[in-house]
Amino acid sequence: MDKPTFRYSFRCRDRLLDLSRPVVMGILNVTPDSFYASSRVRTTDAVLRQAEHMLNEGAAILDIGGASTRPGAEEVPTEEELRRVLPAIEAVHRHFPEAILSVDTWRAEVAQKALEAGVSILNDVSAGRWDEALLSVAAQHRCPYILMHAQGTPQTMQVAPMYSEVAQEVLDFFIQKLQKLRALGIYDIAIDPGFGFGKTLEHNYALLRQLPAFEAVLQLPILVGVSRKSMVCRLLGVKPEAALNGTTALHVLALLQGARILRVHDVREAMEAIRIVEAYQAPGSIVAL
Repeated sequence: MDKPTFRYSFRCRDRLLDLSRPVVMGILNVTPDSFYASSRVRTTDAVLRQAEHMLNEGAAILDIGGASTRPGAEEVPTEEELRRVLPAIEAVHRHFPEAILSVDTWRAEVAQKALEAGVSILNDVSAGRWDEALLSVAAQHRCPYILMHAQGTPQTMQVAPMYSEVAQEVLDFFIQKLQKLRALGIYDIAIDPGFGFGKTLEHNYALLRQLPAFEAVLQLPILVGVSRKSMVCRLLGVKPEAALNGTTALHVLALLQGARILRVHDVREAMEAIRIVEAYQAPGSIVAL
């Protein structure tokens, strides 16, 4: 039996982002302590160069973050997060006005000012749990919202995470949160299982195998963020700098399981994974470059 086909799109300001086929979200970290050092861009010129590079390679979204949420990361004051992220957003929006931008934040104040500066999408690792006012900001702006599952906080999430049945518990979490979001009038939603956020290696791979069930039940696009993470590094015994090959393997698996958004450090390789999976799934549409 063929799998059901869901067609999705997001209204991003005056543009429609088509998610009927997978897209790539490029990561722009304006932080000094993100887990993958090569992803850090500290100056406006560096941000613009990286943004242009990712857009040229095919990124549909640029995700700008000013506070690391890696395991063990210290909480950054709101003023510092704003100081990092707003100039980057303003510069990218000014130089690439057609680009769709998201902001990676859990703070309502940062979200509000980022949306005013040109962002279209809110990417919230906390699901509104760490600053409930953020959901009101999303509702007010009627912007797409990325709902992520995390157990604990960055300071505690990898301290012996436990579940009785990880996929069912994460699915139940999403069902509950979606009721709240829709009651607020938030309907453009993507689901992020939160790979590496309060999960063991076994939990992560169990969630990856269950992505089709998540889409079938929730009928929402799924975002997968596994780029150079512990799912690769711990399994293969490599550092993030050597995890591109393993990341691409995970991207292929995620796409075969129904992922619609890949959040990545390496756009070209992710785009190549999408083309290969699409050729595999629809051989009649193969077009060589």
